[in-house]
Amino acid sequence: MNTKAIVFDAYGTLFDVNSAAEKCKDKIGDQWEGFANFWRTTQLEYTWLRSLMKRHKNFWKVTEDSLDKSMKVYNIDMSMKKDLLNLYKILSPYPEVKEVLEKLKDKGFKLAILSNGTQELLNELVKSNKLDNLFDDLFSIEDVGIYKPDSKVYDMPVKKYKINSSEITFLSANTWDVSGGGNYGYNSIWVNRNKAIFDNLDFKPKDEISDLTQLLKII
Repeated sequence: MNTKAIVFDAYGTLFDVNSAAEKCKDKIGDQWEGFANFWRTTQLEYTWLRSLMKRHKNFWKVTEDSLDKSMKVYNIDMSMKKDLLNLYKILSPYPEVKEVLEKLKDKGFKLAILSNGTQELLNELVKSNKLDNLFDDLFSIEDVGIYKPDSKVYDMPVKKYKINSSEITFLSANTWDVSGGGNYGYNSIWVNRNKAIFDNLDFKPKDEISDLTQLLKII
């Protein structure tokens, strides 16, 4: 791979989307993980449906809307909503993330995030975890007004860096995102943290890794 820039998805790839609910598991109880997964799935469904309907809402509002539904489905006291939303702004990174980013930075790669998140959310996410000095850019879909996997989203780093799509290595834990980036022309790598099955979307990732440390062996 002739890689000039490495672009990461944020949610589920660099940052653990279940960590907000996990930090409240004493109050939520044993259902915290099911609740967290339902919240995430609903959140993503809302982004796709809003893109198809051409009724855009930013990711923070979608996150809140999907949380409202999830709390009702799991019968969680609405008094917890504020805490869960605040924790979502500062999701925990996976353990290996900082060290891997530092090593990639030392190798001279441009590093960026390409995310559904708003610019404000991404800024807070990286700053709260002391990762802001490691990224050259934080690309938000708000700049194009439509969610992944629309090709206009994947076009942003190519235009900014003035390079070919094949010179970007893209990593995501979401199979639909890996396929979207790969379909656009990226070297897409699947970060399969949970031993999942890849979706049948007529695309196969360039590589599959279980965590980001394995990226250092193939980049």
